[in-house]
Parts: sequence; C-alpha cells; structure tokens
Amino acid sequence: MAVTRIKTRTDSNKITLPLIDDVQAEHWAKLAQKKIFFGHQSVGYNIIDGITDIVNERDYIKLNIVEAREPAAFDRPVFAHSQVGMNTEPFSKIERFVEIMDAGVGGKVDIAFFKFCYVDIMRDSDPREIFDGYSAAMEELTKRYPNTKFLHVTVPIRSVPKGAKRRLKQTVKLLIGRPGFVEDNMMRLNYNDLLNNANSKTGLFFDLAHVETVNSSGFRCYARKGAEKVSALAPEYTEDGGHLNNLGRKKVAEQLLIILAEIASRS
Repeated sequence: MAVTRIKTRTDSNKITLPLIDDVQAEHWAKLAQKKIFFGHQSVGYNIIDGITDIVNERDYIKLNIVEAREPAAFDRPVFAHSQVGMNTEPFSKIERFVEIMDAGVGGKVDIAFFKFCYVDIMRDSDPREIFDGYSAAMEELTKRYPNTKFLHVTVPIRSVPKGAKRRLKQTVKLLIGRPGFVEDNMMRLNYNDLLNNANSKTGLFFDLAHVETVNSSGFRCYARKGAEKVSALAPEYTEDGGHLNNLGRKKVAEQLLIILAEIASRS
C-alpha cells in the first residue's frame, strides 16, 4: 500500500489568479443590474460572507444580497441565494435546483448556479454517475430557459485539519489502511476533471477547487499519495479542514465575482 504523506506541500511554480481590482468599472455596473440565484449549503454561506466582505470594502461593487428563492424576489436586480437539497445527497441538490428553476425562477434570472459540498463526493462515490446526472439536468434547464446563463462550479476540496490531535488521528487512520481526506479529494478531483473537460471553454465555468488550492503566496497546495500529488485546500484558508475562514472565503468570493462580472459584461 502506498503511504500517504499528510503534510501539505506547495508546488514551486507560482500561479497568478485574476485581480478583482483589474475588473472594469462598467462590468460591475452591468453585474449590479443582473438577477442571480446561487444554491448551496454551508461552504456556500462562507462564500456569501466573503462576497459581503468585498462589497462592504468596495463601494463600486453594488449587489443586493438576499436569502431567497421565491420568484417574486427576482422582480428586480438581486443576488439571491438559498440552501438546496441535503448534504451527502448530491442528487437531492440537483433535483431541488431544478425545482426552484421550474417554480418560476428559471424564467426570471440572468445567471443561476449551485454547488455541491465536499461531503457530497467521497471515496465511495461514483463521480461519473453524479456528473451524468448533473449534466443531464443542466442541459434540460438550458433548453427550457435559453435566456439564463447557467454557471458550472467545481466541488470544493479539503485540507489537513488543524490541531496536533486531529493530524495524529488522521495519520494513524492512513497508516492502518483506512482512507482519509486525500482519498476523498481524489474522488472529488475526478468529478472536477469531468466538469472541467465539459465546460471550461464555455465561459460559464468557475473552478472553485483550483482557487482553494492556491495559497496567499500564489503556490498550489497538495498532499502526496505515493508519487501522486493530490490537490488540497490551502491550510491557511480553513480552521476545520473544509469550511472557509475569513481569508479563504474572501479569496474564493473574489474569483467568483470576477467570473460573474465577466458573464454580465457579455450580456
């Protein structure tokens, strides 16, 4: 059995992510006029908090952020969000998102998307089955609502939990042959590769997992399993190994807003 090295490492090649302050002012003006729906669970709330942080810091980004999914909420420009489905049940999230769109939101929104949580894809999941179910649903929605832009978002990944006791527990599990966060991340990355290959060139793709791996110094974080490098959430972005802290939520929110501004500028 290949030994998994738990210590999170970084690649030597620096990655340059887009800068939010480089986005043109007219793009923010167009985004402010859009009706947007975002379906999520707990990490989604982290991202919403990050967006709120950014909006509070930059008065030129004006978004009406509300928690809502009723069609009436989209009678005016809005960045609405709500929970969809249940954690650990990815198909419930697909079904709930479709229900919300078909309940009247799909015909009103300019941009709509939802994200899975890291707990939705684990070591015993079937990434292809989930991807096929997701893709079929999104294809149907695109046909029914041709004026709506549906954004595709990769599944977030995890990192080493902080705290010596938790790291020791994780290491012991791996040494006796029980899978840990690395094996779960491998399955999530398999799904993300499928999503990337299908959608990365459409202009409607947000690689959340990639953003999570790039630390504040611009280097990709990973863990080793044998000779393989497995991408991991940058430890500085989380306290519990999965949810985003203040730094992490802002990092992800910045990149999401850049993508949304780009989409808005084209419509």
